[in-house]
Amino acid sequence: MPKFTFPHAGHENHLCYLHNLGILQADLAHFKDLVQSPNFICRKCGRAAKSAENLCEPEKL
Repeated sequence: MPKFTFPHAGHENHLCYLHNLGILQADLAHFKDLVQSPNFICRKCGRAAKSAENLCEPEKL
């Protein structure tokens, strides 16, 4: 079986990855916590998050 690698460090915590897995729809409370009172926006996908660590290419709002 091939080994799966992430495109960059920390990607397993990014909103785009969690969305693709369907985790955000399954755990709406967790999703709300990640996006409530956003401080950063992702230059790659446009998602907003409270913490930069949850975005691939964060930029301060």
